[in-house]
Amino acid sequence: MARRVFFSFHYNRDVRRVVQVRNSWVVRRYGEAQPFYDKAEFEQAKNRAGGIEAWIEQQLKGTSVTVVLFGAETFERKWVRHEIKRSYELGKGILAIDIHRIRDPQLGADVKGKNPLDYWYTTENGRKIPFSEQYKTYEWVRDDGYSNMPAWIEAAASALGR
Repeated sequence: MARRVFFSFHYNRDVRRVVQVRNSWVVRRYGEAQPFYDKAEFEQAKNRAGGIEAWIEQQLKGTSVTVVLFGAETFERKWVRHEIKRSYELGKGILAIDIHRIRDPQLGADVKGKNPLDYWYTTENGRKIPFSEQYKTYEWVRDDGYSNMPAWIEAAASALGR
């Protein structure tokens, strides 16, 4: 089944890594992905009515899964955190993929970053349970994301009955 996917990531630091992940998904005949957005569109969204929040809402419409692609500084990004929160609130499947080992054509591999799913949590019986314990996290290189991402996305959607 084709899935519409929203990719959440830190543009400035990771876009060249993200393009490699995104391109591996788009070329698959059995996959469909949310249109890839570029920084110019994100920058323009700041000046529109409703700003970035409205733009994110529009991007999330019609998607069943949010894939958080994270590198060294993604955890600190306000809008990535917002995208995760809204995805949870909207009942989207969520998964995280560590992309720090993907070689940026200009900069090479990067240092490992903190999982953005650690920022959010639910409470059960008085215990805080981070999203990183509730949703799967993979590493692109080690876990062969090229071959396995379609299955990861399907599993994230199926886990929530989507």
